[in-house]
Amino acid sequence: MSNISSISPRISLIDGFDLGLEERTGTYVIQEEKTTLVESGPSPSIPHVLKGLETLRILPEQVDYLIVTHIHLDHAGGAGLLLEKCPNAKLVVHPKGARHLTNPSRLIAGAQAVYQDKFDVLFQPIVPVEENRLLIKSDLETLVLGQNCELTFYDTPGHAAHHFSILDPVSNGVFTGDTLGVHYESLAKDGIHFVLPSTSPNQFNPEDMTASLEKIKSLDVDMIYFGHYSVSHQPEKVYEQIQYWLERYVIAGLENYKRNGSVDQLNDLLFTSIQQELDRLGVSRNHPVYEHITLDLQICSMGIIDYLKKKKS
Repeated sequence: MSNISSISPRISLIDGFDLGLEERTGTYVIQEEKTTLVESGPSPSIPHVLKGLETLRILPEQVDYLIVTHIHLDHAGGAGLLLEKCPNAKLVVHPKGARHLTNPSRLIAGAQAVYQDKFDVLFQPIVPVEENRLLIKSDLETLVLGQNCELTFYDTPGHAAHHFSILDPVSNGVFTGDTLGVHYESLAKDGIHFVLPSTSPNQFNPEDMTASLEKIKSLDVDMIYFGHYSVSHQPEKVYEQIQYWLERYVIAGLENYKRNGSVDQLNDLLFTSIQQELDRLGVSRNHPVYEHITLDLQICSMGIIDYLKKKKS
């Protein structure tokens, strides 16, 4: 089975089979004069990324840039390992994320706190990145990939403070990492457009997420490239769904917080609300999307409670 999706003649998506699941986390390949990857995925995904490059007839030595939208390990944990295989590539990263890739100790500790005994199998090995291979891009800075392609970087916190999104002028699309949430590709294949916010700890901030959404909305793009997973050609639906669910996530979080509810109790509140919506849309309760949603909501619930605790302290 191929793990390559052709988004357009110049952009492909390699499935990294994160957590052993299809269509969970992917690496985009932009084929311009400068061959560019967007997101490494975690280290266990790197063999899949390399296999995808082989299928596309791209040698690892031909990769010029690897861009990570933010440094959470499911997006950038495999960056150091992938750079070992791509000796000519520079790693493009947000200013607030760079030092954590050269010294990932705090990144590892944070992820271990969230994933506990699952950490090693999900993310190891975490390979530090040499400082001379970093290319830091701040808000509104650009990167030339070819004569007719100059990417622009936009600071887009909300999911994480170390997050940027990248405008591709050729497709008039934007790579949003997790800022605009999770796009459930298995539902999209059934004709159902469904996006939920990604509110993982420990830098989730709904006000920042809303401001970033408005910034991206102002770009008037035709498509949104998600870290999880694939592309939406209906950006207005993305904005509407994120605004709708973000408000409900926070309201549910506040209700749960006032009665000293647990992460599991908030998870149950959110799951019930989402399940009711999917029932309304005619989605079977046996649909494979539920495996993804269940994984997402546990982490999202942790992030909402963490945000509320910080806000109240």
